Amino acid sequence: MSRVGGAAQTKLIKSLSGGIRTDLAQYRELAAFAQFASDLDAATRKQLDRGARVTELLKQAQYSPLSISLMGASLYAANKGFMDDIDVKKVLSFEHGLHQFLKTSHAALLTKLENDKAMDKDAEAELNAAITSFKKSFA
Repeated sequence: MSRVGGAAQTKLIKSLSGGIRTDLAQYRELAAFAQFASDLDAATRKQLDRGARVTELLKQAQYSPLSISLMGASLYAANKGFMDDIDVKKVLSFEHGLHQFLKTSHAALLTKLENDKAMDKDAEAELNAAITSFKKSFA
């Protein structure tokens, strides 16, 4: 993944990126098929929508690598469907806002993720609650 910014991938990123890789592979396959299909079922539309959001999420400004903890938070949010109802054009804005929220309100969690390079059940529960809380305030 290009978002690592040259740093070695960690267990955290490897564990969270598996779902993203699958989503992107399915997205590419379905996108090619969808060009020729006039009517798509709800499940196919949902996969295409998630793939578009993940593709947008993986865009990164040059020379602006993310920390492992913030990258992990973004991957977690995408994998758990927190972005599924966010307009594709707002995905990067959502991600940026989430990162700022985590830095200001959950700095200890980010430090734990950065140091442990993994996510235990407590960290996952806190991250889930933090993203849920942030999402309520995201307009």
